[in-house]
Amino acid sequence: MRFIGNKEKLVYWIYAIIKANKIKGETFFDFFSGTSNVGKFFKEKDYQIISSDLLYFSYVLQMAYLVNNKIPQFKKLLSKININSTSLFASNFELVLEFLNNLPLREGFIYNNYAPSGTKELEKPRMFFIDDNAKKIDAIRYQIEEWKDKNLINENEYFILLACLIESVPFFANILGVFAAFKKDWDRRALKKFILKPIRIFEDTKEHFAFNKSSLDLINEFKYDIIYLDPPYNQRQYAPNYHLLETIAKYDNPEIKGISGMRNYDKQKSSFCNKEKALFDLELILKSNSYKYVLLSYNNEGIMPQERIVKIMAKYGDVKIEEYDYLRFKSNNNGEARTKKFIKEQLYILKKN
Repeated sequence: MRFIGNKEKLVYWIYAIIKANKIKGETFFDFFSGTSNVGKFFKEKDYQIISSDLLYFSYVLQMAYLVNNKIPQFKKLLSKININSTSLFASNFELVLEFLNNLPLREGFIYNNYAPSGTKELEKPRMFFIDDNAKKIDAIRYQIEEWKDKNLINENEYFILLACLIESVPFFANILGVFAAFKKDWDRRALKKFILKPIRIFEDTKEHFAFNKSSLDLINEFKYDIIYLDPPYNQRQYAPNYHLLETIAKYDNPEIKGISGMRNYDKQKSSFCNKEKALFDLELILKSNSYKYVLLSYNNEGIMPQERIVKIMAKYGDVKIEEYDYLRFKSNNNGEARTKKFIKEQLYILKKN
């Protein structure tokens, strides 16, 4: 999934830094989970993962990728529905996705609020999805919820199917990268027929934990070997940029407003989008006695100044900074792409005294 600040391309570097600095441990707290990519990576490296995020769609991904440890079998569901598959060797998981992909179209909340025909009464009809793709998203989302309500799928199966939907949607959305706005003309990929794609599941025996709340509330709930922080680097909040994924995940018919049909996100604002609040909360984390190491991913253009980060960290242990030249996101160029094509991704390492 395209996600601002996604560390998918940097996790190998982060892991190499952990090894090079001989940071040992088994428990890893992914403090700002987002897409769960960091948690997924370290789960596969045999860590026990605790993760949290204020966004519910992130919680769905955490439940599917981290808490779930098995390939879903959908035995109860498959005994109740008829699937005429063209594949002789499809797994139960693939059969269920095939069933969902062949559902009749349905006019629901997504079609009525984010497709051009569903919003034709607006001065500027919304163009997040073509009509049929919006109807297909509604059909799939409605069916998943109905199966859950009828107790035909268990909790793991429910979150896995929702995660498949959330991961698939951006590949058919008429956006530049985030859902804060739609494109005025149709992107080629938005014109393709919507297909629900399977997620990759890693089987494991450890117990992992996921939460949909402020991670500050969890700081003393566990003993952590590593707390990994990947906060917002600037003033832009994540919730409005991913409001549509949040609505698809919750499917709660929210009140929406504005050109992009945005839901209210007052309770999902991160304090790390404000410099002074970010520094205050960083120190709250570091004051805890629940960890051995804190790793902070940041960059040289973040709103928290490097000297103040180091000054706060140094109160609680030994501090080291590792840096990596990283290609900046196009949306963050600020008109300076020719002179500032790269930024320095930073990893602050605090070893607790």
